Amino acid sequence: MTTSRISGFYNMTIEERRQKLADAAALTPPDLGAWTSGGISAEAADHMIENVVGMHSLPLGIALNFMVNGKDVLVPMTLEEPSVVAGASFMAKLARAGGGYQATTTDPLMIGQMQVINVTNLNEAKLKIYEKKAELLAEADSIDPILKKFGGGARDLEVRIFNDSPIGGFLVVHLIYDVRDAMGANAVNTACERLAPKIEAITGGKVHLRILSNLADRRIARARCTIPVKSLAFDNFSGEQVRDGIIAAYAFAAVDPYRAATHNKGIMNGVDSVVIATGNDWRAIEAGAHAYAVKNGHYTSLSTWGKDSEGNLVGTLEMPMAVGIVGGATKVHPAAQAAVKLMGVKTASELAEIIVSVGLAQNMAALRALATEGIQRGHMSLHARQVAIAAGATGELVEKVAAQMVVEKVVRIDRAEEILKSL
Repeated sequence: MTTSRISGFYNMTIEERRQKLADAAALTPPDLGAWTSGGISAEAADHMIENVVGMHSLPLGIALNFMVNGKDVLVPMTLEEPSVVAGASFMAKLARAGGGYQATTTDPLMIGQMQVINVTNLNEAKLKIYEKKAELLAEADSIDPILKKFGGGARDLEVRIFNDSPIGGFLVVHLIYDVRDAMGANAVNTACERLAPKIEAITGGKVHLRILSNLADRRIARARCTIPVKSLAFDNFSGEQVRDGIIAAYAFAAVDPYRAATHNKGIMNGVDSVVIATGNDWRAIEAGAHAYAVKNGHYTSLSTWGKDSEGNLVGTLEMPMAVGIVGGATKVHPAAQAAVKLMGVKTASELAEIIVSVGLAQNMAALRALATEGIQRGHMSLHARQVAIAAGATGELVEKVAAQMVVEKVVRIDRAEEILKSL
């Protein structure tokens, strides 16, 4: 049974941490080796993208303490920003007191778009497409027999009219496609390509663009948590002060897009890092999240924070989550495979539920810091290490230089260089 509560993990050596993960999640030496080497060789990379000249590494950390839908999970996070893994882990620890994170997902429905131009009568063409809807869906459903075997395939067809655009009026046909445990881009794009000639024959127009939409608003992940107010207290801050400070900070993001952009970036610090670790498309997730944040006509917070009848802090997060565990880099990158294995997920829905929970945890970490001691205090000590390394510190000197800068509250490379010379 996996446990996400590993005491003293922060103070262990890298090798000791790997051994703890091997024990906790039954990881094998090849699994761990994928993280040691970065997962792929330059030769393998040469088959993934163009003009390869080498590799670029990012740190892989493990967020602890997460309980999602009653199940402990160790969460791999890949990113370069300090304090994110620590912040998410600590918020997950607080959330455990209220039962952890409860998360759900909708069916994995993706949208394929077909732009139909050069149509004489848009309304007539729209109705003609609907008259052939069953035939079109049957055609799309026959494209991928393996996906259909696992319960996926075409689900619906929708037609939208845009009367006014820079090129005049045109139709957009939406193919709603269940992609099961895949991210879905290849399946949806293939289906749209197959339907294009038939739609042209029906409408007399030309199908111009035919491509997946990254606004995956039919594929939503949701998470919520309840934090007992007494668990929020620390130092000179009462639980009520922390709770009310978080709610007030959320209110700022709810009404002001300038604040909401940074607020949602904090959510994506958690979300993207797990998406990257598992070999999924973080750019698609980012695009969908920010488009979803403006669905009601103004850009706002993806999360909500309030209190329940007992005064406990309640947080929720709802966002598109088009991630997969089959196909793409997830299946060809050993480090991504090891990350999926570490979490013990068997479906894309389970992965999405974990990711949205991490996003909510990281959002709370940022709001808690902002609403109490300020974002810099907790961030400073972790950032100081990076500055110390940039100044040339190695080994034990990294911690000594960083600690001195934190005491002085001066985290700059010139000061790090001065301290390093004195040591």
